[in-house]
Amino acid sequence: MLFSLIIPVYNRPEEVDELLASLIHSTYKEKFEIVVVEDGSTVDCKNVVEKYGTRLDISYYYKKNSGPGDSRNFGMKMAKGDYFVIFDSDCIIPKEYLSEVDMALNQNYTDCFGGPDKALDSFSDIQKAINFAMTSFLTTGGIRGGSEKIGKFQPRSFNMGLSRKAFEASKGFGNIHPGEDPDLSIRLWNLGFETKLFSKAYVYHKRRIDWEKFSIQVNKFGKARPILNSWYPKYNKLTFFFPSVFIVGFFTSFFAMLLFNFDFLLQLYFVYFLVLFLVSSYQNKSLKIGYLSLVAVWKQFYGYGLGFIKSYYKVIILKQKPQDAFPELFFKV
Repeated sequence: MLFSLIIPVYNRPEEVDELLASLIHSTYKEKFEIVVVEDGSTVDCKNVVEKYGTRLDISYYYKKNSGPGDSRNFGMKMAKGDYFVIFDSDCIIPKEYLSEVDMALNQNYTDCFGGPDKALDSFSDIQKAINFAMTSFLTTGGIRGGSEKIGKFQPRSFNMGLSRKAFEASKGFGNIHPGEDPDLSIRLWNLGFETKLFSKAYVYHKRRIDWEKFSIQVNKFGKARPILNSWYPKYNKLTFFFPSVFIVGFFTSFFAMLLFNFDFLLQLYFVYFLVLFLVSSYQNKSLKIGYLSLVAVWKQFYGYGLGFIKSYYKVIILKQKPQDAFPELFFKV
């Protein structure tokens, strides 16, 4: 089986450098190729790719900007392999990654898989805090952290595998972003394909974003979910409402304390955040990261929750067309 590693990139040559450097140390003995797709960047990574040309089987393509989903589709069309492995440019790949994927596919083949993400010790404190918020079983990120308990596993495109057969049948990713990965997973299910979690096939996801960018990102995640629910009501789940309920409940509890001196509910929130602090501090061996994790979780719930409420109102209640209600979530291809 020939693996084709698909890497879309937009204005991030330094990240591509780190990703390709990590692939040099791969323990996988078979041949694999790398396809880098430059998505209309103004700061390209062509020179970075050329630096690795003698050590890796790598090809480079530059195309007009049309979003990560379309760029991944472009890369898969240009690739030679029969199984595609898709990474975000801000990932660092453990040397055993491809060996783990190959072993998992040989033992229990699937046409689509996803893997979790972890943080390296070299990541910044904010990156580690955001990683905790996005992966912890105590937050909505548990499924990213390797949990398979919440329904069918929906691979995320920062660490995802897709057979050529499944790609050709599904036509790949749609033009919504974010949300293109669960959209693809559901369409694959409807076509009769399975998706699985390969828990040992993890990557180090170096999210190079500050607090403001993180808030914008999770807000878009919240906006995308009701859109997906409107497209695929069969797969709607109560857990998708949790961040919105959490935020509404918090402010309700706060005003209940101010107006009626009833603080029991607010105490429950305090206990929850205390548990978050203790678990993150223990896992990261840092009280500072424990504190920053509280900031990250709050921004995650607040941004996602408000985005979800706004989108639910426009798309589900008012029946607005998603492309008209939130044009920023759709790329023109």
